[in-house]
Order: sequence, then structure tokens, then C-alpha cells
Amino acid sequence: MKVAVFPGSFDPLTLGHLDLIKRGSALFDQLAVAVMTNTSKKPLFSVEERIQQIKEATAGLDNVSVITASGLTVDLMNRIGADYLMRGLRNNADFQYERDIAAMNNFLDDQCETIFFLAKPEYQHLSSSLLKEVTSNGGDISAYLPANINAALKKRLEERQLMRVKEHNEKTR
Repeated sequence: MKVAVFPGSFDPLTLGHLDLIKRGSALFDQLAVAVMTNTSKKPLFSVEERIQQIKEATAGLDNVSVITASGLTVDLMNRIGADYLMRGLRNNADFQYERDIAAMNNFLDDQCETIFFLAKPEYQHLSSSLLKEVTSNGGDISAYLPANINAALKKRLEERQLMRVKEHNEKTR
């Protein structure tokens, strides 16, 4: 059985991510989307929220599961019996970064095989960080997000804006 892990922070999951998940689910018998914590990023959504969002967005893909883990990805792979690590590449910078991670993962576990998927041209410029920035400044990025995640992102950013206004008003009293 071909089991793969697709790790990421997915904050939020984009249509680029979803495209990779669909393509991976067609290639592998089982695909585990692993919601990981990136210590260099401050997440907008909790891990639990991201898991639920991804489960909703992948509901029609029977061989896709959504899990969470911390620590080394190779340790996660060994725990769930995965031999393949799935990663997406948007550009040269992604390739260089992912190549180095793949080499380290293979050093840690020589059974870890990284499979790279090239992002489709319409998604090559996307990143979750860019989409959050555009949305927080009033831009409409709904064409790049699953509908459930677009609604959750708008709601979360509205909540944060209201919180900032409230804090500002309290400081100016």
C-alpha cells in the first residue's frame, strides 16, 4: 500500500494546497494531510480549526485523512507507516528549500522518499501569508480559497479588527 504524508501549517488551506491534495489522493492509496506547527509563524487559526476546515474541504476524498503532529516529519511517517512525503513546488526558492529538507529527511531515515508536485501555473504565486495579507487589507481572494475557508478567514479577520478597535478605544479613554 502506498501511504503518503502531506505536511504543512495550512493557515489557511488554499486552492493550491487542495489541488495538490486531490492529485496526491489519485496517486497514493492513503494520503494523510498533517497539520503541523511552524514555530516561525503566528497562526491565524488554531490547529483544531485548521483540521476541521481541511476535513470539510476534502470531504469527497475517501482516501484522505487529516491529522496533526509535532516533531520530526520522519517520525510521523514511521508512526503511520508512510513511505512517501509529498511536497508542492511553486518556484525555484521552494525547490531549493524543499531539496534541503528532503536531503535531511533522507539522512534521518533513508526510507523516506520525497515526491515533489509542481504547482499549477494559476497557483504558483500563492502563499497563505500573501492571502492573509491581502485579505487583511480589504482584498478579495475568494478565488483562491475553498468557500468554507474563505468565510472563516473573513470572519476571523473581522473579529481581529473589532478587537483592535476595542483596544484602541479603551486606550484613548
